[in-house]
Amino acid sequence: MRGKKLLVTLALGAVLFTGCGLKSGETIITVNDRKITQGQFDKMFNEQAGSSMLKALGVDVKSDKNSFLYLLIKDRVVNELIVKTLLDEEIAKRGIKVTDKEVDAAVKEIIDKIGSKEQLAALLKQNDMTNAQFKKDLKEEVKMKKLAKELGTYNVSDAEAKKFYNENINKFKHPEKVRASHILISVNPAEIEEVIKSDAKNKNLDETAIKAKVNEEIKAKEEKATKLLSEVKKDPTQFAKLAKENSEDTTTAVKGGDLGFFAAKEMVPEFSKAAFSMKPNTVSDKLVKTEYGYHIIMVTDRAAAGQDSFEKVKNNIKGYLENQKQIEAIDKLTESLKKNAKIKYVNPEYDPAQMKKDVQESIKNSGEAAKKAKEDAAKKQK
Repeated sequence: MRGKKLLVTLALGAVLFTGCGLKSGETIITVNDRKITQGQFDKMFNEQAGSSMLKALGVDVKSDKNSFLYLLIKDRVVNELIVKTLLDEEIAKRGIKVTDKEVDAAVKEIIDKIGSKEQLAALLKQNDMTNAQFKKDLKEEVKMKKLAKELGTYNVSDAEAKKFYNENINKFKHPEKVRASHILISVNPAEIEEVIKSDAKNKNLDETAIKAKVNEEIKAKEEKATKLLSEVKKDPTQFAKLAKENSEDTTTAVKGGDLGFFAAKEMVPEFSKAAFSMKPNTVSDKLVKTEYGYHIIMVTDRAAAGQDSFEKVKNNIKGYLENQKQIEAIDKLTESLKKNAKIKYVNPEYDPAQMKKDVQESIKNSGEAAKKAKEDAAKKQK
């Protein structure tokens, strides 16, 4: 640091120029005298508005603060912040705490269910979630489970489980499945091009030359995959070893390329078509090309379409129903806490009554805009 005076000057300048420093600490709602700040709202709103699903749909929620979707998320976030504040207060009153050891145990339980640390890492990546955020959310979940246990017991009988099984029988039916392993040599032209362009020695290359280098790299990857296929065919018993050493699907490579059982719809069409045409303990005749690159497939087992027996899924059903009962207990507690809470909307913009008016206005404006667009289209046709 260069000095306290300079530090204060820089900090003040940042606040004046961005307008965020002071605003983020501004209280927008109080719940039993506990404060909910603008910063807390913004953080949660940005997380929900920037979800991977909305990104995939190309929806920019924050582009229009009067849109129905923006107001819908805003209302949900306000409610969640209020509920969280009330539950945090209740948890503190009851002296409920969660240790790092308990969080680690919860992480291990999840890893055991999904298969491996690598698969968990892949799931987090798919959902744009860091390991730190995952652990933080999991800690909150463990807290809720502890709170639920203090509210009562949630035993589920065999009869309840069987009733759920009979009423949801289609949930336990499964299509034909195969179990396969694969070795992936990934091919992503855009990524390859980016790597080439980032190399200083290629800075003077034109687009044609860069394209040629991309094609060279793709060809080299195909040759590597072809060589691996030849090695596998010579000795299929070495498949797992070669997968561990060469597959660029890091999640399955550690397991010798094993993908487990899957239905046709669970994989990209080219992969499924090849895998479902093969017999157990056979290797694909040729490389299978998909949007991910080149695959060498080995089918290890097949399972006919059928239905899981009640005995097989009984414990899973009981766990699900017990969890549902816990959620219901927390919901009842939340309603009671909200009913007796002193909630003040310091910033009227976040008052549910005002947000309801805003939503109605948004729907009205959308309807009028659609009507005008229809009328304009009709005029053009004339």
